[in-house]
Amino acid sequence: MSEENVWFVTGAGRGLGIDIARAALAAGHAVVATGRDPERVKAAVGEHDNLLAVALDVTDPAAAEAAVQIALDRFGRIDVLVNNAGSFVAGFFENLSPDQFRAQMETNFFGPLTVTRAVLPVMRGQRSGQVITITSTAAFVGAEFTSAYAASKFALEGWMESIRDELKPFGISTMAVEPGFFRTELLVEGASTTWPELDVADYAERTAATIETWQKMNGQQGGDPRKLAEAIVTLSDAETLPLRFIAGADAMRAVERTLATIQGQIDANRDLSASLSYDD
Repeated sequence: MSEENVWFVTGAGRGLGIDIARAALAAGHAVVATGRDPERVKAAVGEHDNLLAVALDVTDPAAAEAAVQIALDRFGRIDVLVNNAGSFVAGFFENLSPDQFRAQMETNFFGPLTVTRAVLPVMRGQRSGQVITITSTAAFVGAEFTSAYAASKFALEGWMESIRDELKPFGISTMAVEPGFFRTELLVEGASTTWPELDVADYAERTAATIETWQKMNGQQGGDPRKLAEAIVTLSDAETLPLRFIAGADAMRAVERTLATIQGQIDANRDLSASLSYDD
């Protein structure tokens, strides 16, 4: 990795994407900041000589190819891809319509795959690059009312872990970032959050209470997205990317609890599990 890299950041028109773009620019890098509305992206990030705002719908393969070409025309290379764009389809599983669940997977899972597929030929040609994907603590710890979101993020984690060794021979490294609760726009209804479409009487009371809880949480999250963005840039600029970056004290606590639970389940059923081989 060179001292001055070209970053390609998705979802840079709001939330964490703005902070990532700004942090990369402040560190001396060039940034291709993408979003559905490039004028909004430019206004959100702020004017900068090394900023290029580009229109991109991450679910559109043709748009991804076009955005990559625009980046190459301007800067000649792409060194760091940050798959940041995402949304939150919230609700109990039976309250979510099939279309809602598919839309969540399309944006949060297939979107990063689509953009990465467009960028990887460039990085392979360079024999260098980084693929950084923002997942979530929900990529490791499932919880009620987040089944669609967690499914999309769990899928991202498996994909990221699998491509790491595939890309290593080409000088391309990967990192999944698992944030806890940060004060971004993820919980803003109409911007990033969608509530369930289906009414199921058995879930009605819990749905209303849970939506109220999520709404009250917006703007009160403990994590500072500016600090997270700076941490991502720091890790990118270091020599080696970790496979995962667990971001935030709350994220670390949640993941550590889950790891302890898994280890306890392994230990509790160790003899039974070990007995499943053929008796040769």
